[in-house]
Amino acid sequence: MKKYLVIGLGSMGRRRVRCLQALGVESGDIYGMDTRDDRCAEAAGQYGINIVKDVDEVDFAEIKAIIISLPPDRHYEGVQIAFAHNKPVFVEASVVLEDVMKIKESNTGDIFVAPSCTFVFHPVIKEIRKIVESGKYGKVCNFTYHSGQYLPDWHPWENVNDFYVSNRLTGGAREIVPYELTWIVDVMGYPDAVKGYFRKTASIGCDIEDSYVCSLDYGDMVGGLLVDVVGRNAMRNLVINFEKAQLQWRCDRDQLEVYIAETGMWEYIETGDVLHEEGYSRTINENMYIDEIDTFLKGIEKREAYPNTIDKDIRVLELLKAVEDSDGGYDRK
Repeated sequence: MKKYLVIGLGSMGRRRVRCLQALGVESGDIYGMDTRDDRCAEAAGQYGINIVKDVDEVDFAEIKAIIISLPPDRHYEGVQIAFAHNKPVFVEASVVLEDVMKIKESNTGDIFVAPSCTFVFHPVIKEIRKIVESGKYGKVCNFTYHSGQYLPDWHPWENVNDFYVSNRLTGGAREIVPYELTWIVDVMGYPDAVKGYFRKTASIGCDIEDSYVCSLDYGDMVGGLLVDVVGRNAMRNLVINFEKAQLQWRCDRDQLEVYIAETGMWEYIETGDVLHEEGYSRTINENMYIDEIDTFLKGIEKREAYPNTIDKDIRVLELLKAVEDSDGGYDRK
């Protein structure tokens, strides 16, 4: 029983099909389901997978695991299919706290649920975590991180109003805040408190808040996170100030730069090649998505192999809520 069902064949669903294939799963062992005929046709044509239009067409006795690549506000709906058939399930990045809490509450069969935590698998982030945990440069004093990409550039082949990033609940900037916080708390830990602001600052073709500024208070350390979907150049810029060094990373460079205070010199840490998929920003590394699905499959046999849980997802989304709640001067209707 090594067949897999991918529910949702948009951009992320097709990426997950590629992930399975990169891990050696045959096209004939992958089933894809979507309500849109064009997406089904594209996935079948590009990847040669089986297409089903309804769960009644699926022989769940043959399915080993399910991947939910639906929009975030439909994750609960998709996960219930996995629960109904007692199947391990991977879920794309979450942003709707109430739905994630419902997923936890409805998992009465203790089924393995793997919430996405893609950036934890990025080679740069893995190296940064090693550096922080080693203490070789002393403690972290502060950090700043800016993550941004112009929303219409996310999917150049379709209008922003044709997918979930134009929905205020699941808007592009709002979604990326927990996406980035998931790796930040994995590396730095959970902050004691957060505050922030979020605003609509530009015309990008849809009515969403496009910029989030978050301040993270760790007591003896502080951090700043800026997420936007208005920046015309895709960027992820990170600076970490240690007691004895400064680390810098830009996503358009395949290396970390570390200034060593004792020597007054910069050191450069290579982080490996980027696997790029045509049609996406060249800063996006497909390897991390493949590693994520590989770890999910390993987690089916040994849950602790997978680094994220529903409880962690909830805790991160509570940080997002705290940021929004702290902005008392902004009326989000």
